[in-house]
Amino acid sequence: MAFTALDVKKLREMTNVGMMDCKAALTATDGDMDKAVDWLREKGLAKAAKKAGRVAAEGVAYATVVDGVGVVIEVNSETDFAAKTDAFMDLVKNLAVVVATQNPADVEALKACTYPGTSLTVTEIMQEKVMSIGENMQIRRFDRFAENTSVAYVHMGGTHGVLVNLAVEGCDATEIGKNVAMQIAAMGAKYWDKSQVPQEEVDKELAVQIAQMDNDPKMAGKPAAVKEKIAAGKIAAFYKEICLLQQEFVRADLFKGDVAGYIADAAKKLGGKVAFVDAIHYIKGEGIEKKEENFADEVAAQIANAGK
Repeated sequence: MAFTALDVKKLREMTNVGMMDCKAALTATDGDMDKAVDWLREKGLAKAAKKAGRVAAEGVAYATVVDGVGVVIEVNSETDFAAKTDAFMDLVKNLAVVVATQNPADVEALKACTYPGTSLTVTEIMQEKVMSIGENMQIRRFDRFAENTSVAYVHMGGTHGVLVNLAVEGCDATEIGKNVAMQIAAMGAKYWDKSQVPQEEVDKELAVQIAQMDNDPKMAGKPAAVKEKIAAGKIAAFYKEICLLQQEFVRADLFKGDVAGYIADAAKKLGGKVAFVDAIHYIKGEGIEKKEENFADEVAAQIANAGK
């Protein structure tokens, strides 16, 4: 598999490793990005890969709770300017109300729903908004929690929309939910709990840890059984890195320990019980690839066209 300079750049952004080492990793793994990350980690050159490669699209990721129903939705626009207008945000908030009250099955079903305060469908309103705002807009995705207690959090005006779902007894868990949502937005956990991590991923991490020791002159001569025991001991740190409830709670001013411990401690102080059930985390533009223009080629093309 061939790779390009953009692939090298992407790998560098994911791992914070030098360009030449990233190129060597891609060469050694025939351009496979995931294997290249592992190759760098095995050489002791990288820790865990960041969630890079997500080219941002404009719009907002928005979360709210409507009459006890939690909703998170992403609506995209062509420019950030349009996304910050009152007209756009009113549209997004009303779409969240539709999701909460009419429970559409998917985006197409949502488009067929009746828009609040009108006899028009969402599609018809979207067409009107496109004309008035002057930009193409798309409803990308949404989700909802109808059960338990939901707490919504919107980060940085809509770069992240987080919805946390909690089982609550005997207390107001709003502040707990907000702090957990902020943790999710800040730390980007891959899984909510270590019980959700597939065994093959754990096995892969064990293999990486052993390979790191094989490449370490101080550890290479140790017996295989010793290396395996050391690697197994590092799995707890692996869980702390990728699992929300095992992560170190970022608000050390409130609680020192992991997120699960924070939830239990905060609930106890409130005189109730709170258990984390689920969460949804939308990052604006996550996974949307925007066309990358080559400036030099663009200028050359303009010069060529000017002479015609």
